[in-house]
Amino acid sequence: MAIKAFILIEAEVGKTGNVVGAVQKLEGVKSADPVTGHYDIVTTIEVADLEAIGGLVKQVHSVAGVRKTTTFISVKF
Repeated sequence: MAIKAFILIEAEVGKTGNVVGAVQKLEGVKSADPVTGHYDIVTTIEVADLEAIGGLVKQVHSVAGVRKTTTFISVKF
């Protein structure tokens, strides 16, 4: 069963479009949408396990223009 999570990304000024384009190419990323507010991009991911979330977050951090991320793991009630 895949694990779904959301990565909220704060981008450097003027870099949002470049970050969205690069993040959308990463395996496991289902969507990357620019938004208004404290964060610049909301990314939806689906991966096999928790370890894969960590690996994908590291890849996001390596994208030029990414300043900070916050990750939320989806849970079922």
